[in-house]
Amino acid sequence: MTRPYAEVIGDPIAHSKSPLIHRFWLDALGIDADYRATHVLPADLAAFVAQRRADPDWRGCNVTLPHKVAVMNLVDDPGDVRGTIGAMNTLVRQGGGLIGTNTDAAGFWAPLAELDLAGQPVAVVGAGGAAHAVLFALARVGVERVTLLNRNPLKAAALLARFSLKGDAVPLDSPLPPVGLLINASALGMHGQPDYAPDLSALPEDAVVYDIVYAPLETPLLAAARARGLETVDGLEMLIGQAALAFELFFGAQPPRERDAELRELLTA
Repeated sequence: MTRPYAEVIGDPIAHSKSPLIHRFWLDALGIDADYRATHVLPADLAAFVAQRRADPDWRGCNVTLPHKVAVMNLVDDPGDVRGTIGAMNTLVRQGGGLIGTNTDAAGFWAPLAELDLAGQPVAVVGAGGAAHAVLFALARVGVERVTLLNRNPLKAAALLARFSLKGDAVPLDSPLPPVGLLINASALGMHGQPDYAPDLSALPEDAVVYDIVYAPLETPLLAAARARGLETVDGLEMLIGQAALAFELFFGAQPPRERDAELRELLTA
């Protein structure tokens, strides 16, 4: 007997903690379903989506590097994710078709919701799919200026323009300005990737450093920020936040967020 399932796709994917998160919630709620990780190469993305579209047990998937932009060409987009955020991280079966949405923006913003960032300068590292969601959220709360650091400053400049954000697009190795919030929205610092460990001396003492990387959880960036006594937000915050929204779309139930502390212990064991 088959049972419903969802999954996370990416290249690479072995590092993903999403199956642990969703299975924890499925078990907690007594839902007879599964969630798995599937390695999908860029060249195989279209074939993967076509295959899953035909599988009635498949509820959808989360999408991670490097597919968040390419997947937009393969599914319906009723919420105009393409025209707003410009990247999809969640595919869901709806009616007879597949739709794409983005839970990254809300997941990213949740741990910052009590901060007043209106009029504040911010620095963001990266210009990929996750950076799209981050910049979308920052534009909505009216930050003052964004310094976007990326290997390709032209790509970064286009992204600032997309979200009508004032600021500067600069090379990745540029010195950091005195911003109140620094966000690493790139894969730098992830297992198998180069580290991102900039000089943080320009940041004020009340600055917040947010790294969306969660494998490893203690990145060189966060270690340097804590050594300076700065407030930090680790990648599990965004991961769990975006997963909670996706879980409800996949399985029609709200995850038990009151057990987040238990879940974090499982994820960091």
